[in-house]
Parts: sequence; structure tokens; C-alpha cells
Amino acid sequence: MKNNIRNFTSVTNIYDMYDNSIISCYEVIENDKRLYVPLDEANTDYQAIQEWIADGGTVIDNPPE
Repeated sequence: MKNNIRNFTSVTNIYDMYDNSIISCYEVIENDKRLYVPLDEANTDYQAIQEWIADGGTVIDNPPE
């Protein structure tokens, strides 16, 4: 069963500042607001992102060089 529909404009992987190989959170643009969402399955924003991905949303991945 789907939760509330969210209006994500973009979702981007954010990498750990000390270890460029670890994704630390998502940066989300929703309704012209920037949110940082932890990678925590108990977090309702994280759950909404997972639903968005399952429905065809694409996470932007720009790993640091």
C-alpha cells in the first residue's frame, strides 16, 4: 500500500566527506526545499524515497573524484 505521494524534483547521493566510497545520505529537492535524508530504513522520508525509486524515480549519482 502506498503512502502519501511525494513531490520529489530530484534525489542525489551525498558521499561521506572523509571516505568518498561511502554514501552518507540523500539530498532531496521537494517543493523547492532542500532536505538531507539519512540512510535509515525507519525514517519516513527514506521510505518515501524508496517508493519513489520503485515507481521509476532515478537517484542522481555524482561520486567525488
